[in-house]
Amino acid sequence: MCNASLSEGVFPLTQAIVKPRLKKPTLNPDDVNSYRPISNLSFISKVVERVVAARLSANFESQLRSVVKSPSSYRANHSTETAITAVYDEIVRAVDSGDMCALVLLDLSSAFDTVDHETLLTVLRRRFGISGVALDWCRDYLSDRTQTFQAGPQLSGPHNVQCSVPHGSVLGPKKLIAYTEDLANVISQRQLSHHLYADDTQLLKRVCLTDIPVVIDRLQRCSRPGDPRLV
Repeated sequence: MCNASLSEGVFPLTQAIVKPRLKKPTLNPDDVNSYRPISNLSFISKVVERVVAARLSANFESQLRSVVKSPSSYRANHSTETAITAVYDEIVRAVDSGDMCALVLLDLSSAFDTVDHETLLTVLRRRFGISGVALDWCRDYLSDRTQTFQAGPQLSGPHNVQCSVPHGSVLGPKKLIAYTEDLANVISQRQLSHHLYADDTQLLKRVCLTDIPVVIDRLQRCSRPGDPRLV
């Protein structure tokens, strides 16, 4: 089944039952923004995803090491602890050398839901060298998806999905870090240090007192939404 899916470039079963889950126990359960839409996918689809994920992992790791220097999410031997340690180490090094360290924390809201399919496919082809039947498979994986939402005994849908990668899927996290890979180039253009963790981005810059206004301007330009110079 898995070999047939890969050889034909077709992904089976793109339907999902979406059940809301509280992001944190302390959040207000009466607020819809407190929930994360987790996709309950079929067993067969997850088996195929795991096979593809195993084949993609080596390629993703080599490309991420050469292009994105500091992603900590969804990778072996990486975690929130490695992200915090990396950021803390850079701050301490700056302070020990007598400088200051400017830090900006960015969080992309609803990151999984904002993934544009055509942009993701372009990144997979251009940055990660995925082409031919493999790219066709990725396109079919993203295309013609439907979601049926369940709240208690009530169902709503199915609804067509025009963008996003599914929460709760095997490949969703890997496709997210591929999708956000271009952030590294944007940040490097501003000559800033950075660390990436899923939809969280930390911008850092060691600075002496006399250069604070220049660094503040650089950080603002890098994090300003819709700046055409960052495209």
